[in-house]
Amino acid sequence: MAQSHSAPQTDQPATEQPSPIIVQMAIFAAILFVASLISPLFPPSFPVPTPVIGLIILYVLLATHIIKLRNVEKFGDFMISLIAFLFVPSGIQLAASLDILRTQGLQIVAVVLIATIVMLVVVAYTTAGLIWIRRHVFHRSVDIDSQSH
Repeated sequence: MAQSHSAPQTDQPATEQPSPIIVQMAIFAAILFVASLISPLFPPSFPVPTPVIGLIILYVLLATHIIKLRNVEKFGDFMISLIAFLFVPSGIQLAASLDILRTQGLQIVAVVLIATIVMLVVVAYTTAGLIWIRRHVFHRSVDIDSQSH
């Protein structure tokens, strides 16, 4: 009897490798470049910062699977790790402005809390709207398990 020397079959799909870090950086740079072209189109009375537009573009590209998470995950994790370092100057400036906090601290805290709540509500309704559009307009499931990678 002849035995087959083929590789053993596994039911697990082959994991796809993440993109090289330079490619991930290029994706972020391209998104920010496009966002910098869009940002000046907003009226001066309603300025939208380039990074905010870039985040929206990145979200849309990830949600529509035009860009896969593995193509931006490593560089995104690296950028998130820098957030604490980037906020150190803000903390130092805040400590230097303690007299403003004494006089207007309650107002500042109230504005921050209200803005955070409004932002969370807007994000929740925007996400629900995008899910509704995907489900009813594109007739696609939003279940994570049913999507192919």
